[in-house]
Amino acid sequence: MRCLGIDPGLGTLGYGIVLQKNDRLIAETYGVVRTPTELSIARRLDFLYEELAAKTRDYPPDVIAVEKLYFGRNVTTAEMVWQARGVVLLFASRLGIEPYEPKPAEMKMAVCGNGAADKVQVQGMIRYLLALDETPRPDDAADALGMAIVGLSLANNDRRLAISR
Repeated sequence: MRCLGIDPGLGTLGYGIVLQKNDRLIAETYGVVRTPTELSIARRLDFLYEELAAKTRDYPPDVIAVEKLYFGRNVTTAEMVWQARGVVLLFASRLGIEPYEPKPAEMKMAVCGNGAADKVQVQGMIRYLLALDETPRPDDAADALGMAIVGLSLANNDRRLAISR
């Protein structure tokens, strides 16, 4: 089973594709997509969609997990992130996949055992869980890998529940 994890953003979108092979987790690819700031918002959103399609061509996902967001004050930033998140939801829908939407604290709890873990802790645990030679950077990519790990866990749990019914 393969999961595409996404840390959404209009300027920088983190992505990570993790394959689960029995009890092993393998990071197949990860990084960030940076949209050209000189493009209109509509073109930047289209750019994100096309990049997601390109990144998943070699690693087609069975599961998608995208960070669910909560913003308290910065409405402008929130609006741009929500728009990018909408592109990810559309992308998932076009693939016929109902995405999981864990909150950042849920990902941190699943990966680190602490919902308030800092970025260094998250990056370190993701490096450990995926047996990476280096710490995944930038943190958007590490968060996306964390989302992929959580997505796989949630999908496995849903499968176990379906079997037990």
